[in-house]
Amino acid sequence: MFIDLPLDELHAYRPPLPEPPGFDAFWRRTLDEARTHDLDARFAEIDTGLALLNCYDAEFAGFGGHRIRGWFLLPRAAAGPLPCVVQYLGYGGGRLLPHDWLLWPSAGYATLVMDARGQSGPNRPGDTPDPAGYGNPGVPGKLTQGLLDPDDYYYRRLYTDAVRAVEAARGHDAVDAERIVVAGHSQGGALALAMTGLVPGLAGALIDVPFLTHIRRAIEVTDAGPYGELSRYFAGARGHIDTALRTLDHFDGLNFAVRATAPALFGTALRDAVVPPSTGFAAYHHYAGEKELEVWRFNAHESGGGEQRAAELSFVRGVVG
Repeated sequence: MFIDLPLDELHAYRPPLPEPPGFDAFWRRTLDEARTHDLDARFAEIDTGLALLNCYDAEFAGFGGHRIRGWFLLPRAAAGPLPCVVQYLGYGGGRLLPHDWLLWPSAGYATLVMDARGQSGPNRPGDTPDPAGYGNPGVPGKLTQGLLDPDDYYYRRLYTDAVRAVEAARGHDAVDAERIVVAGHSQGGALALAMTGLVPGLAGALIDVPFLTHIRRAIEVTDAGPYGELSRYFAGARGHIDTALRTLDHFDGLNFAVRATAPALFGTALRDAVVPPSTGFAAYHHYAGEKELEVWRFNAHESGGGEQRAAELSFVRGVVG
């Protein structure tokens, strides 16, 4: 069933921004602190049996200097500095294995897949612990970690890791630093959207059903998926709701959208109960850069699936060649 506003209302939906005082100063301080740690990006080549790719076990210093794992994949036959897609993961997703990320290197692009600290996938654990949280990667449950203070919130660390991933990609000799595209679905879409407001000079962004966007509305219209963690928390933490919402405002995709400069392709699905479509439309309408939107009328959180990926391939060819 359709779970949100009618399509004609979605096309006009532009809610007020939830921008907290000092938003820019908060993120400037956060990233300045992260950059006091040497990025120390490392790429160790590994044998994966993929004859057409060079594959590397990647790591770099993220928030707090904590080591963040990932994969770096290069098409073996490509020459010269390449455009690079920095790929972010959905909620609870580990980095999996190199052969799980063949789309972008098969299209001729360098690819950096960033593991999500403290998260694990359904078939393979993540490989990046969260020293500031619960340590080793585990099952989802991140939305309430440190929720009463923006400085302590889990997503302050994850968003910072995502910025540092772009910096690691830009510093690799095989990458054209001027042709970086950020990409992700759901939580990955949230990270890609945040990067458009935090990282200058991106060539493009692929923002599919972005989570953590228009959060105050999302928790009013759905209990599905990760947002349900907040609903359950608020049911017991009655005296802390306003404080928690103010923290969440520091991480809301709408506030990054209005600061964006990179061209972006959005995706949204009208039957998505995990990321309600009104939240994605809100981000799209506030997005300050050039933008396109794919609307999948009868799909849920899977969005457009292969058709969305095809649209993304076409978009990336248009922005980086």
